[in-house]
Amino acid sequence: MIARRHFLQAGLAASALVGASGFGNWSRLAAQQSLTQDDLIGGGGSGNVTLIHITDIHAQTQPVWFREPEINLGVGAVAGLPPHLTGAAFRQAFGIAEGSPRDYALTHDDFVALARTYGRMGGLDRIATVVKAIRADRPDALLLDGGDTWQGSLPALRTEGADMVRLFNALGVEAMTSHWEFTLGIDRVREIVEGDLQAAFLGANIFDAEWDEPAFEPMTMVERGGAQIAVIGQAFPYLPIANPGWLFPDLSFGIRQERMAEVVQSARDAGASAVVLLSHNGFDVDRKLAEDVPGIDVILTGHTHDAIPEPVMVGKTALIASGSHGKFVSRVDLDVRDGAVQGIDHRLIPIFSDVIAPDAEMTALVEETRAPFADEMSEVLGTTGSLLYRRGNFNGTWDDLICNALVAEREADIALSPGFRWGATLLPGQEITREDVFNVTAMSYPAAYRTEMTGAFLHTVLEDVADNLFNPDPYYQQGGDMVRVGGMGYRIDVTQPQGSRITEMTLLRTGERIDPDRTYTVSGWASVNEGTEGPPIWDVVEAHIRKQGTVTIDPNQSVDVIAG
Repeated sequence: MIARRHFLQAGLAASALVGASGFGNWSRLAAQQSLTQDDLIGGGGSGNVTLIHITDIHAQTQPVWFREPEINLGVGAVAGLPPHLTGAAFRQAFGIAEGSPRDYALTHDDFVALARTYGRMGGLDRIATVVKAIRADRPDALLLDGGDTWQGSLPALRTEGADMVRLFNALGVEAMTSHWEFTLGIDRVREIVEGDLQAAFLGANIFDAEWDEPAFEPMTMVERGGAQIAVIGQAFPYLPIANPGWLFPDLSFGIRQERMAEVVQSARDAGASAVVLLSHNGFDVDRKLAEDVPGIDVILTGHTHDAIPEPVMVGKTALIASGSHGKFVSRVDLDVRDGAVQGIDHRLIPIFSDVIAPDAEMTALVEETRAPFADEMSEVLGTTGSLLYRRGNFNGTWDDLICNALVAEREADIALSPGFRWGATLLPGQEITREDVFNVTAMSYPAAYRTEMTGAFLHTVLEDVADNLFNPDPYYQQGGDMVRVGGMGYRIDVTQPQGSRITEMTLLRTGERIDPDRTYTVSGWASVNEGTEGPPIWDVVEAHIRKQGTVTIDPNQSVDVIAG
């Protein structure tokens, strides 16, 4: 099976076989404001079946700035492999010219200058334009949503996901899987799935914990291009670990490799010529699953927010990574003949919001869903004097701001903030609105707790999270990125085994080493424990910003990373 990819094509079919020649002109074209919508979306597709993939939008309906990670470490066998490349290494791997639109969209280097050159990305009304253009070429194109859709903004929080359900229904999504959706609570999820949701809600790995039987449909079969296509859903496997299990107490998840093999085989037995896995496992988990479970043609991967401009092939399985926050849409064209996939043509479409025209119908619908909250969201809280971003294995400046707020407002020695990947970026000099704060804090268990922990317990916490992130077996990577820490520094050696990665823990206020036997006041938020008390994190952050007026966050030097 041959896989091809396209990204910002300029009237040429740049494939994995011919390389990326010709892309160097794009920085000049952008400077001349010559990028066109047709250039970005591209022409007609090959084959007879088209998939459209969106994932990890996190309720972001507006164009945003979103800085890609500076640090994305891979461990074990995947060290140095995509998506664990950043900056110059990423450009070299994919033939990207420095300063080009691809550089801006896919890396972190010189982000502020490039952001001011190329503008925001995303916007659901621009995505609608792209989807309609693809369907004009391929009317039966299958639009699939990888999950993390109903959470991540003030309107989504206030409506318990109803705004995003309405918008994605209008977009024409036909199937989705899930992760943060379940933080709305199982009753709300079932209310949506059994009510307004028009897409198939798929989760082959979601089981009723009491009866040990499937709780949601595992797959859907559709006919496209004269062929039967099976779409299997895989929800985030570690929901009860990474998120509060008490919100969905009767469900169990897990990777369930044997279950996946059974569903793939049942799809083949039912006549599927192509098997597509719509996954929220995370890239490395999906890479291993592709090795372990034969018969999957395409994995549309999500959760880790990776954007990769060409398929990663694992045997005959193509892994497609479509980014997050609405920055990209993937078009995947399949040549399905003689009962099998003969070829794959992939195009990662960047949603440059100043180039792609908004779809008028979606613009109106988005504005309607936002209208009840417009005044609340637009209130200005302060100004940022530095780039505010959250993305990468360790603290971003948004995380540092949240940790500073927790230390100051909750009178704590040390702050802990989860290693979330979601949240838009703000440029230096930009006003900080309430909407911006909710874009990095909006969730259903926001209590900012204040407690006491010994130095030994803090070390255990950091070691446990580090193992979730840096365990060399992807199946044991059970969380997001490293917990963000305020008021304390440490050294981490990701090459060491669990229990030996974290050393030199230091209380920044005094410069003293953390004493294992001493008790420290710790503030944090997003505890998975039921009954956690404290003000919502957005109130804590808002109070801190108002007191500061202009917020300036220096680069974080308190975490010393040894990566081998």
